Amino acid sequence: MTSNLSLAARVISEGFLPARSALLQGPRDPVSGPVSPSRIRGMLLGLAIGDALGNTSESLSPEQRESRYGEIRDYLPNSRSAGHRVGLPSDDSQLAFWTLESLLERGGLDPDDLSARFASREIFGLGKSMQQFLRNREQGVASWYHYGAESAGNGALMRIAPLVLLHPQGTSAALWLDVALASIITHRDASSVASCVAFVDLLARLLRLPAPPTSDWIIATFVATVRQVCTDQPYRARSGRFTGREGSFPDYLEFVLGEAARHDWNTREACAAWSSGAYLLETVPSVLWILARHAHDPEEAIVRAVNDTHDNDTVATLVGAAVGALHGKDALPVAWQHGLLGRTTVDDNGRVFRLIEEAVRRDWF
Repeated sequence: MTSNLSLAARVISEGFLPARSALLQGPRDPVSGPVSPSRIRGMLLGLAIGDALGNTSESLSPEQRESRYGEIRDYLPNSRSAGHRVGLPSDDSQLAFWTLESLLERGGLDPDDLSARFASREIFGLGKSMQQFLRNREQGVASWYHYGAESAGNGALMRIAPLVLLHPQGTSAALWLDVALASIITHRDASSVASCVAFVDLLARLLRLPAPPTSDWIIATFVATVRQVCTDQPYRARSGRFTGREGSFPDYLEFVLGEAARHDWNTREACAAWSSGAYLLETVPSVLWILARHAHDPEEAIVRAVNDTHDNDTVATLVGAAVGALHGKDALPVAWQHGLLGRTTVDDNGRVFRLIEEAVRRDWF
């Protein structure tokens, strides 16, 4: 494989990496230190569990979901498993664990391999941006970084967590660069690159924290990274109370999260205010506010993500990865772990668990 530095130089020279040059400098306050296997297992299991708890009611609003199911605190009957109450994947955890699979098999980030994996397998609940990625890939013979959709959707963010495993030194310029390159395989957008970099950087820090952080720390840490990496491209809110508000991505995040703090909104109120769909201006503040309010309680954090948001499988995927990284495997309810079938395709039961154990055995940390 070509070195990532060479890859980045080529991608940047051709204008296909929408991010500030600070991306190549890395975090201003890097952290390092050992990570326990339980934290790695927790992060990856939390990701899969959040997706599986949410994807059976993804198309519903929080109000519709509550009317139909009450508060969801366990797996719902799943049509893809003869109506049994088991945990099955959507595209969120499929793409995340195929990413992990590629990292393990290739020994690092190989964008060509990742692109090929995504294009060669059945994806459950294929989003519009991923459909565009697949069309772009089918129509041309250009390099992998030409295929990504120019989209501020959450499809890259939902799969990006495994990249944190490549860098035993913790937060670093190398980590940020790998994440940025991996993100543009499918979503070539400044807010997507910045969100992916900020989320993986946050995971690297949560994996090493001895205790839950303050709510202010979670938001400030994420937004600071976004501000360092994201370009000044303007974005416009599409729905919710802030419809039509326009500005840079970090400015928007600071404003809406500041409003949530000022009004002391609970998670459902806040996620309704800015909406909670697949647009990053909706997904990212939803994830951050749920973590700000509930990171100390991993079960409740995931339950709130599943019940209080519209794109609930993706929000719960991200929240699950974060609280799993912070608290470890044993903090996740046993019933959720036992009910998860561990699939990445139609019938590969247990594949998720095998990939997790291989990741733990690999001498990355």
